[in-house]
Parts: sequence; C-alpha cells; structure tokens
Amino acid sequence: MKRTLEGTSRKRKRTSGFRARMRTSNGQNVIKARRKKGRYRLSV
Repeated sequence: MKRTLEGTSRKRKRTSGFRARMRTSNGQNVIKARRKKGRYRLSV
C-alpha cells in the first residue's frame, strides 16, 4: 500500500535538480564537491 503523500517530481527537480544547483554559488560548490568525490549522479 502506498503512502498518502509522496514527493512530486516537479518539486524535487525545482529544489534539488541540476539547474537549480547551478543557479547559486553554494549550489555550484555542491556539484563541484560531488564531481570531486566521483559521484555517479551529481543531482536528482
């Protein structure tokens, strides 16, 4: 049985998607750190 409220993909993309991350300098640092660590997925 599914839960009542699950996150919507649009909200997820808007808050933690790649474009959203690149918009701010802190977000760019997040992407940079994940690249350095060698993450398979940089963002949602």
